[in-house]
Amino acid sequence: MWWRFPLEPYPLGGPGKHSRHLRIRFRPCVCGCCGALRPRYKRLVDNIFPEDPEDGLVKANMEKLTFYALSAPEKLDRIGAYLSERLSRDVARHRYGYVCIAMEALDQLLMACHCQSINLFVESFLTMVRKLLEADKPNLQILGTNSFVKFANIEEDTASYHRSYDFFVSRFSEMCHSSYEDPDSRTKIRMAGIRGLQGVVRKTVNDELQANIWDPQHMDKIVPSLLFNLQQEEGIERSPSPETEKEKESPVELTERCFRELLGRAAYDNIKNAVKPVLMHLDNHSLWESKTFAVRCFTIIMYSIQSQHSHLVIQQLLGHLDANSKNSARVRAGIVEVISEAAVIEASGSIGPTVLEVFNTLLKQLRLSVDYELTGSYDSFANMGSKVIKVHEERQLQEAVIKTIGSFANTLPTYQRSEVMLFIIGKIPVPGMYPALGSVTAGFQSTNILTALPTSFLDPLLSFTLMEDAEIRLLVLDILISIIDRHDNRHKFSPVRIISDISVLKLKVDKCSRQDNLFMKKHSQRLYRHIYLACKEESSVQRHFESLHTLLGLICVELANEEVVVDLIRLALALQDLALTEEALPVYNRCAIHALSAAYLNLISQLTTVPTFCQHVHEVIESRKKLVPFLLPEDVLVEKVLFVQAKIAEMLGGSGYNTERLATPYIPQITGLTLSLSFKYTETECPVIFLLVLIYVNVEELERERRRQVVERFQTAPFEEIAAHCGARVSPMLSHVIDTCSISLSLSLLDRPPPSPSGSVGNGHGRSHSVPVYEMKFPDLCVY
Repeated sequence: MWWRFPLEPYPLGGPGKHSRHLRIRFRPCVCGCCGALRPRYKRLVDNIFPEDPEDGLVKANMEKLTFYALSAPEKLDRIGAYLSERLSRDVARHRYGYVCIAMEALDQLLMACHCQSINLFVESFLTMVRKLLEADKPNLQILGTNSFVKFANIEEDTASYHRSYDFFVSRFSEMCHSSYEDPDSRTKIRMAGIRGLQGVVRKTVNDELQANIWDPQHMDKIVPSLLFNLQQEEGIERSPSPETEKEKESPVELTERCFRELLGRAAYDNIKNAVKPVLMHLDNHSLWESKTFAVRCFTIIMYSIQSQHSHLVIQQLLGHLDANSKNSARVRAGIVEVISEAAVIEASGSIGPTVLEVFNTLLKQLRLSVDYELTGSYDSFANMGSKVIKVHEERQLQEAVIKTIGSFANTLPTYQRSEVMLFIIGKIPVPGMYPALGSVTAGFQSTNILTALPTSFLDPLLSFTLMEDAEIRLLVLDILISIIDRHDNRHKFSPVRIISDISVLKLKVDKCSRQDNLFMKKHSQRLYRHIYLACKEESSVQRHFESLHTLLGLICVELANEEVVVDLIRLALALQDLALTEEALPVYNRCAIHALSAAYLNLISQLTTVPTFCQHVHEVIESRKKLVPFLLPEDVLVEKVLFVQAKIAEMLGGSGYNTERLATPYIPQITGLTLSLSFKYTETECPVIFLLVLIYVNVEELERERRRQVVERFQTAPFEEIAAHCGARVSPMLSHVIDTCSISLSLSLLDRPPPSPSGSVGNGHGRSHSVPVYEMKFPDLCVY
């Protein structure tokens, strides 16, 4: 190829002569590799690459390229396309040093340029990142991820309408599950995947023009990938170097930080899509039974989301519990345990408008667990009947549900606790009792007892003090004690004993307020009546009388004025008369009532500080000590006069007896299976809601057992027994009506003519056939 140079004059007459003709001289030149013919942006890009890739990016030339891109932004997309072309060629030729230089140049251009035409450049950049992520080399995958993370932190000036990140979500999720052979490389790839997912979320969560990252198709990949790394044990040996120790972060720590960031960005509408994959992951990997990881996951969730959204998480957990109603007790117990922990964390937030729905769900699960324990199967639906019910697991589940209800109740405002207690009582199937769920303005921490125990709550509560089940009566007494005790005096009345100087008890006594006086004026007689009737129950034991003594003492300390004191003395004397006159009561109960009245009169006489009254009580007590010590609490309401099961079991066990069954209390049973739920608790650990739920469980059990016995009686008992049982329940008025009807029926039969031998009856209007007696078919119950 020839290149033409500037004109030079020739002499006139030709080249050999001095002519004035101009001549043009041509010099041969090879320009196939000449840079002057290449576009300037390509020359600038080529100049940033050194001859030796180990020298790194040529910074001076990179500054020129950046200045050119800022001066001519329309060339930015061409720069990106050319860099992408070079990078693809270098990857194919395994020239990884130049690949790193190209990515570094791209990163710097992204950081510097924010013009309107950057979208096309970003497409080239993402194409290069995608090619690196698709490579088999871990270093290239990590390099591409690092560039993507830098890009994710850039706020673009212009929006993109067509950009998609579906590939990156899938690829980063796949990297989170990497099973690369080398442990160090595997850890680096997984951490790169976690950072990549974090970058995708940051890039898309606030961009309304992008595909919604909260859609299930994305969350079902992102969340399980994070949880997979969150549950991995740290098995990486770290370098002892302090510098490395400071910089290096484990996958578990990185995952938790990313998971918290993801949840922190979730809005109200996105909570469900973010939590549902967590529930599915725990289901698919059987992680509910161990509880530890499930609790950890939801602890992170509850602390990371906005507090006003906490109730949405609780509702999803409750719905998941309902969905697993026929699963094993261990799975349900794990879900309940998570709900309990989440409720404690959620206390600072709000559990939303569906408070009663929460308790209704938990009570329903409690009822189902009791049914499963009674029937021994989950039922025949969904092929679940073949599963074996483990009684001890169901018991653990029931205790967990009750504790969870208590945890929930403690997160509520005090005024809502009263409504919840009313709701629980309303769920108890006691005939004739349907308390109104009225609004209550104060809770149980209030000093105003009038609002703490409204009529709508007090009436049904007192009704339970007359139930046949002794355990339920005891629980109700504990509820009343918990509500009335506002100065923590309850423990000072136990054990029941005669105290010569009650100042040693250090009782906290405040002057009775106007509201307290109104409460006693309105409800005192009802309280006295139920205390009196509770003492008449034949099944009462030592704990009942101890609770009654504590309740009377608290009324005297917390709510007593002069009028109340007189009424309490009247009640104590009435109890004494009851023990003397009620011959149907067992001997122990009569002695216990005498001891109760003696201990209480000793207390109230010293509180009134009337010397003559105190002297009289003291004289009676001294006389009893000498003559009838079994009428004092020290001889009756103490455990030393009772046989102790633990000691008997220890003695028999030492002689070779098998004492395992001795630990189970004996319950008289007719036939079939009966259930006796007994939960160990202490007064300090047992909130009022806890006690109410225990009542709910026990009453449900008793009602179910009563129905079962009725059905069994009519199925198996002889006809005479059924007739006698039904006849005993007929009221006198109804018996009179039946007798009258029987007489009328007999008279009408007498008016009929006798049947003819031919089997016809003559009535003057023709003949009608009658059926002989031996051919009549009677119901089975009518045949004797």
